[in-house]
Amino acid sequence: MRNPPASLLNSVDHALQVAILLQQEGPLRLVDVADRISIAPSTAHRLLTSLVYREFATQDADRLYRPGPMLRPVEAPDPGAQRLWQVARPCMRRLMELVNETVTLLVPVGTDGRFISTVECARTLRVADRTGFVMPLHHTAGGRAILAEKSAEELMELYHDEDVDGRRLYRDLSRVRAEGFAINDQRTEKGLTAIGVAVRSPHGPACGAMALAMPTTRFRADPVREWVALLKTAATRVEKELPTAS
Repeated sequence: MRNPPASLLNSVDHALQVAILLQQEGPLRLVDVADRISIAPSTAHRLLTSLVYREFATQDADRLYRPGPMLRPVEAPDPGAQRLWQVARPCMRRLMELVNETVTLLVPVGTDGRFISTVECARTLRVADRTGFVMPLHHTAGGRAILAEKSAEELMELYHDEDVDGRRLYRDLSRVRAEGFAINDQRTEKGLTAIGVAVRSPHGPACGAMALAMPTTRFRADPVREWVALLKTAATRVEKELPTAS
């Protein structure tokens, strides 16, 4: 299970998180940056000033910060991710408090999933922040929940240039479709187990996924149904609020 090193420098980690946000989500205000990584506006200003100096960021006349020449976005910025993050955060925090396990939020980017938010539980042994991580959709719990909503033809089209067999993946996801949730039992990291459900956009297709992530040593089959019910309640709350989010 991958966790932050004991020697992690918070200032460096925060700067990297800001760079990831700018690259993957596009223009942000100073207050947005401070809010997203839970730091003071004065600290966010110092980080952004340093990133501008090193050309990892630029600031326009409208005072918005954008990716600088040193960043080369792989995908077009996704403004919907910011809206999903804003709506989902309170629901994720409530879910974490109910279950006392880490909650993650993922959005699909092609055949990958990008984690855009994490609410960590307070336990000593826990799944740490995954924000900014990019992993194959078909390996993650949330990603599999998203893929399960696609037809065999859609999966074949999505993976036509990949080593993944879309039709076989469709068959593999039959249980996920039937039950409405997916489990990642150490597919992405040894010692980590996660349960994920899809979050649907106002227009129907899944725009993201929410998951409970825990050390495998704490995973038990008995409470899975209860955990899934709580996950689905949180996801439904997010779906209801998304159309009215600004």
